[in-house]
Amino acid sequence: MKVSILLFTVLSAVIIVISCNPVHKTKTPEKNTDQHQPQHLLTSLDSLQFKGTIEGKAVGFYVLKNINGLEAVFTNYGQRLLSLSVPDKKGNFDDIVLGFSDLDQYTKPEGKYFGAIIGRYANRIAKGTFAIGDSIYQLETNNGSNHLHGGVDGFNRVVWDANQVSDQEIEFSRISSNGEEGYPGNLSVKVQYKLTNQNELKIRYTATTDQSTVVNLTHHSFFNLAGADSGTIYKHLLLINADQYIPIDHNSIPYGRLEKVADTPFDFRQPKPMGEDLFEEHQQLVNGSGYDHTFVINNVPKSSEGLSLAAIVAEPKSGRMMEVYTDEPGIQFYSGNFLSEKLIGKERRPYVHRGGFSLETQHFPDSPNQKNFPSTLLRPGETYISLCTYKFLVQN
Repeated sequence: MKVSILLFTVLSAVIIVISCNPVHKTKTPEKNTDQHQPQHLLTSLDSLQFKGTIEGKAVGFYVLKNINGLEAVFTNYGQRLLSLSVPDKKGNFDDIVLGFSDLDQYTKPEGKYFGAIIGRYANRIAKGTFAIGDSIYQLETNNGSNHLHGGVDGFNRVVWDANQVSDQEIEFSRISSNGEEGYPGNLSVKVQYKLTNQNELKIRYTATTDQSTVVNLTHHSFFNLAGADSGTIYKHLLLINADQYIPIDHNSIPYGRLEKVADTPFDFRQPKPMGEDLFEEHQQLVNGSGYDHTFVINNVPKSSEGLSLAAIVAEPKSGRMMEVYTDEPGIQFYSGNFLSEKLIGKERRPYVHRGGFSLETQHFPDSPNQKNFPSTLLRPGETYISLCTYKFLVQN
C-alpha cells in the first residue's frame, strides 16, 4: 500500500524536528523452561495464564507470525489482541499494545475493553434506545443512561469459537442470539485476522442476521509505539485524514451534526504531537475528557485495495509508524483519558495516565437515532462487511 508522497514528506520532516522521550529499551523476555511455551516466541506472556474456561467454553492462546518476525498473540476471550511485537528502526522488537499478564485481569471491569472486539454496537447509543420501523428496542445501559460498546456483556466479554487457519491467520465466530443485550435478531458473526508479509494486521468483519438489527463492530487495542509501558503518548505524531469531526455533549452523545476541524484542537490534517493541543480550553475536550471523538474520514487517498487512509501515527525516537486504512466512514481517536497508574500491566509494570491511544474504525456513534448519519441497519439477506488494516513501518 502507498500513501501520498506529500503525507510521508510532511510526517518525516516533523519527526526530525520534534524532541522525544528517552529511548525505551527493548524488553527481552525471560527464558521459559516450561515445555508448554515455545522458546521462539517474542511475547513475555505465559500461555498457561490464558488457559481455562468461562461459562463452560475453553479459552485458548493463539500466535500469528509473519516472515519478517512480527508476532501477534490472541485469546478467544473477546478476540483480544494480547501482544503485538514489531521492530523499531534498529531492528529491535517490542510489544506495542497495552494489556495484562493473565486472563483473570481481562475479566475485571478495568480490563474489559483492552485489545477486544467491540459489538454489537461500538461507541454509544443514547439512552440505549432505538427504533426499527414501528418497533422500539431497549438495550442494556452501562454508561450512565446510555448504551456503550455492546452493553454489560458485549462481544468483548464472551468466548468465541476459534479456527487458526495458518501461522498467519485466525478466524473467530459465534452467533449472538436474539435479545442478547436487548438487540433483535440472531446475528452470525465472523472476524478474520491476518498478519501479512507486508507487516499489516488485516481485520475483516462479516455478519448476517435473521431479523433487522443494527451492527457496528470495531477493534479496541490501546497502542503505544514506543512500547506498551513506555510512558505517555503525548509526543506520538498523529495525522488524521479528516476535514470534519463529530462534536459530542457532556455524556459523549453526538449532537447530530458535523463540524470542521479547521482552527480547532481537532485539526490533525498535518501531523502533530498528540499532546500539543490536548490541554487547550475547548468545550469538546472538556466533554470528552480529552480526545474521544469520531473523525469523518476523507475519501482520498486510498490504498491499492481501495481502502481509505484514515490515520498515520509515528513515534519519533523508535521510528515506528502505523498506518490505518478502512472502508468505514469514521475513526474514533481516544487519547487514553482514563488509563491510570492503578492499572498493572504485563510483567507487573504499572501503566500511566494517557499511556496508550486507540484508533477505532467504525460507523458513527448513535447512528440509529441520527437520521443524518450513515445507516448501521442490517437486514435479513444482507451481509455486513467491515475492513480495517493496521500497517507497521519504520522511519529511519
